[in-house]
Amino acid sequence: MTNIIDIIKADYAKFPQAQTYSIYSEDVYFKDPVYNFRGIKQYQKMIGFITFWFKNLKLELHDISRTDSLITANWTMSWDAPFPWKPRISVTGWSDLTLGKFADQSGDRELIVSHIDYWKCSKFDVIKQHFVFSRNN
Repeated sequence: MTNIIDIIKADYAKFPQAQTYSIYSEDVYFKDPVYNFRGIKQYQKMIGFITFWFKNLKLELHDISRTDSLITANWTMSWDAPFPWKPRISVTGWSDLTLGKFADQSGDRELIVSHIDYWKCSKFDVIKQHFVFSRNN
């Protein structure tokens, strides 16, 4: 059986393509500075939105650790914004993934029941990256 940490590492490496949605509970809670919802279908829709709008997306995993039922992943996500000048946007943050136990035919299985992302910057800091400011001296 594959370790959930290994699955998450592989998903981050190929994000947003071919994510392993089976590691999430059906009613997973997701929250970040932009989105807040419940349900795996909504999570898939959000990934679809990201895939469509964020070009040359890269999610770099800096480290990942687990303590009991909490997995913490530190990362930097960067992408080209869909503007004619294609600014490169970068957000550094972390995800807290809470695990719950679920029984199935093969016994107890751990699934992610909560995925909360935190940014190390404000939403305004991200918006500012979309615009190039120059000074005329």
